[in-house]
Amino acid sequence: MTADERVPHGFRLAHAEHRLLRSRPPAAALRWARAAVGERARVVAVRARSGGTSSAVHVIHLEDRRGSRHRLVLRRYVRADWLAEQPDLAEREAEVLRVLEVGPVPAPRLVAVDPTGEQAGVPAVLMTFLPGRLDWAPSDLDGWLERLAEPLPVIHATPVPTAARIPLYRPHELDRALAPPPWTRHRRAWERAVEVYLGPPPSGEQVFIHRDYHPGNVLWSRRRVSGIVDWANASLGAPEADVGHCRANLAGHFDLTIADRFLARYHTLTGRTGYHPYWDIAVVVGPIDSYGDPDPDLDAFLSRAVARL
Repeated sequence: MTADERVPHGFRLAHAEHRLLRSRPPAAALRWARAAVGERARVVAVRARSGGTSSAVHVIHLEDRRGSRHRLVLRRYVRADWLAEQPDLAEREAEVLRVLEVGPVPAPRLVAVDPTGEQAGVPAVLMTFLPGRLDWAPSDLDGWLERLAEPLPVIHATPVPTAARIPLYRPHELDRALAPPPWTRHRRAWERAVEVYLGPPPSGEQVFIHRDYHPGNVLWSRRRVSGIVDWANASLGAPEADVGHCRANLAGHFDLTIADRFLARYHTLTGRTGYHPYWDIAVVVGPIDSYGDPDPDLDAFLSRAVARL
């Protein structure tokens, strides 16, 4: 299967997931969005955004009482399992968007937040709309990789006010046993990877990181990055955490050589050298319980990372 034929993560949903994430927002959520625009504002159109599995995201067209049109994005945290573990997701994303308001990162601007869901029904964030589209099949792959790497040093240079409540980077799922997926052809590599993952990260560097940086969260217009979305997991940590997350997604959608070419472009842009395989391992081992069907690309990516230790 070629990269063009692969379905990116978040675009193939089960029926129940599709209803939860793509159905029209309930009346309470739309009332809350209208109120953020002003008295007597009305909803003109609502469209679900494709891609993604963590939350329900809709583009809402509203008209205020003066007849001016507003295009906003409503993100609702509708997954009970996510909220049980992270009930403050909406407030965390809102805090990150506040940090990004004054900088050059092409991120949405915060319009309103309902941290508890008291008004919108579930925790929700209302933000400005960013132009652009996702691009998982670029015509100029080398240029696309370079443009994809360019926002990372800008993100990592973002100043974070002392009072901002941005969490420190912490690997996921450290509170229970982590077992290799039953389908792996490299069980010893996975066992070694778990040992590495449970140990300390190789860097204590703390800069502002996206924490979920990959092509599914990058918007493009005229072959340039026009926006970066999905900031709920932003943290303070090593910049390589973002590099590793993007590498794993590139390796899964394209192949390992494309992930390596992305790393080379990042190093050229930043002047940084060296890359510890921990960061490839961390992004794969973190969601270890979510792997259902055999994934030979993921298996190969993890195995090679361990071989580089």
